Amino acid sequence: MAPTAFLKLMRSLHGRLLVAATLVLAAFLGATALALDEAFQERTESAMRERLLGHVYALLAAADDDEEGRITLPADLPDPRFSNPSSGLYALVQSRDGDFRWRSPSLTGQAAELVHSQPPGRRVFSRERLGDAEIHVLNFGVAWEDDAGQEQFLTFAVGSDLAPLSSEIEEFRHTLWLWLGGAAVVLLLIQGLILRWGLQPLRTLADDLRRIEAGTLDHLAGSYPVELERLTADLNALIANSRANQQRYRNALDDLAHSLKTPLAILRTATDPTAPLSELRTQVVEQVGQMDAIVQHQLRRAAAAGRVTLGQMTEVAPVVEQLIGALRKVYRDRPLDIASDASADARFFGDRADLMEILGNLLDNACKYARGRIRLSAQTLAGTGARPGLVLRIEDDGPGIAPAAVERALERGQRLDSSQPGQGLGLAMVREIVAVYGGGLTIDRGELGGARIEVRFEPA
Repeated sequence: MAPTAFLKLMRSLHGRLLVAATLVLAAFLGATALALDEAFQERTESAMRERLLGHVYALLAAADDDEEGRITLPADLPDPRFSNPSSGLYALVQSRDGDFRWRSPSLTGQAAELVHSQPPGRRVFSRERLGDAEIHVLNFGVAWEDDAGQEQFLTFAVGSDLAPLSSEIEEFRHTLWLWLGGAAVVLLLIQGLILRWGLQPLRTLADDLRRIEAGTLDHLAGSYPVELERLTADLNALIANSRANQQRYRNALDDLAHSLKTPLAILRTATDPTAPLSELRTQVVEQVGQMDAIVQHQLRRAAAAGRVTLGQMTEVAPVVEQLIGALRKVYRDRPLDIASDASADARFFGDRADLMEILGNLLDNACKYARGRIRLSAQTLAGTGARPGLVLRIEDDGPGIAPAAVERALERGQRLDSSQPGQGLGLAMVREIVAVYGGGLTIDRGELGGARIEVRFEPA
């Protein structure tokens, strides 16, 4: 494989996993083959040793005493191969002192020194050369007692040609590697199919993202594995956030154009040449200030960061303290009791500016309509995921909002009470920001008697 092709392969998850699986499989099958080969070779050699020992016992059983009481072996040996020259099975019997020496007919014409004297009962296996052949030899020590009660120390040497054993081992190796090689090919094909099936959701995700880029799909709506659910949820949130930002900019421009109509109309009327100069100056200053406030408000709103899904986190309590401190200065001419019960572990997983916008609008509305008491709470919502939820509640003792008027209060540009300053955008903007973060907003009547607004972000 060319280096460039290998590098391209390693850039693919499928290629990486396939290469890793191939290496692991090759190592496993190689180790298995070596272990099986070693076990088979050991078992085959052990079987040969048992056969050699059996031949020694057979020779001992066939042995007899001659007329002088010494050991003698019959011409008709237990295994016919002992009687055939160069048959591959050989036997020698030799006394310790060298007075007695017997060779099987199969050693005819062979000059072999296979006997290594051994004490009675001891067996020693060795490999020897017999001409061009290699043989496996067993030397077994025996104490033979003659008729006179005298012991004669003998060593029985039985050897067997290793060629059949080597041929059997080679045949086993050939069969073993053939089967393991075939199994490796089959397993690699199966692994390739499994990897392709297992990584299919990633390919589906990539295809869906390309369709979103092409405009044929608006969000990730496929069925993805559990491991990809968090990723697809965050991607959908980013897509929704991007679209919400675009919509937010459009709304801000619409609101800005709409809000500037009235000040511009007033300025047009102020150009009447018959109007007093002081009145003209007052109207210009007033409307310019109003226009500046409108522009600043819309700029802040258009610059709202939107949902950040990749780890940005804001502590709620410091933001609440900052806002309450600012509102107490703004409404210092009114005896407002603003109580806060913000939990120290309450966290908003998003941009600080968005949290300021949410709490600032809700607290400002509460200060406008409250008779004297405002209560705020921020509590953590525990869940099974890695990100806890959050509940924000703001209530006052003002007149409240009738259930039938809740939807109208949340519409853009709608004002239920024209006696208070404002553009009717606060609650609508809060609802839009909360929706971007996947949260919910509810309005009902609270324990203080006035409106209670709850913003809830579920655990993720």
